Amino acid sequence: MFGFFERGFKKTLEVIKALDKSLMVEAIHHIKKDRLEEILIESDVTYDLIEEILENLPDEVSREDLEPRLLKCFETQKKDWIHKRPVVQLIIGVNGAGKTTTIAKLASKYRKQGKRVILGASDTFRAAAIEQLRLWADRLDIPVIFSKQGHDPSGVTFDAIRSGVARNMDYIIIDTAGRLHNQSNLSEELKKIVRVADKAHAGSPHQKILILDGTQGTSAIVQAEKFNEMIGIDGIIITKLDGTAKGGAIFSIAEALKVPILYIGIGEKPDDLIEFVPKEFVKGLLDKLYKGESKL
Repeated sequence: MFGFFERGFKKTLEVIKALDKSLMVEAIHHIKKDRLEEILIESDVTYDLIEEILENLPDEVSREDLEPRLLKCFETQKKDWIHKRPVVQLIIGVNGAGKTTTIAKLASKYRKQGKRVILGASDTFRAAAIEQLRLWADRLDIPVIFSKQGHDPSGVTFDAIRSGVARNMDYIIIDTAGRLHNQSNLSEELKKIVRVADKAHAGSPHQKILILDGTQGTSAIVQAEKFNEMIGIDGIIITKLDGTAKGGAIFSIAEALKVPILYIGIGEKPDDLIEFVPKEFVKGLLDKLYKGESKL
């Protein structure tokens, strides 16, 4: 995860540094509790969680005091990830969250692992979405199943899964229309896609992955809770963290949803998708706060 914080959390770290220029400049051993509270608030951690993190800590907080409290936010209920072939991944989220680009990044990652991948363009509401996925598929030399704008997205899902099974693929990644949780007609369609996927390949989709826009910070939690209630979420990918000062929202999202954060997106290139490892994330943050390692 070289350069992880410099690239993905630059804006968040700039906000922290602005609060106290001694932080991330000089090596320190303790940070005042009220200053930590201010840092967490400015980083977009929810206030209730801040109170829980700082509860009963001394007025001068050491790294050793803070580390277990931050790690506790990621004590999620781990899912039993399906490893049989092919694995069907259903990618969901609202418009603008970065679903299609994230699909391309996932596909690129799997290809580099020697896996065979096929895509399903089940976002049939927007012609641009179909074309964007086709362009990525051509660029990555990956097959894609698609139809015309306005066609039944469940039908595209069925065809993509059946094609992936017949062609002995390792991963079948299904794009879906950007939908808001309060649009009941689209919600019902998403449930239909899940049912049809199971008919095409029993037990699928194996992984329902929600894409969240990191620039929304903690405001994305309500949106995510609705998706989770609707069809159940197996994992989360947070995008656009390189463009926001709300990096602290990761703590609140993980703690509120109890769903694993799988990857974070920190750019537009196929390689700009980094596996999220809570221990490394917390260690990196604490290194910046207590050791003065920032190069900002």
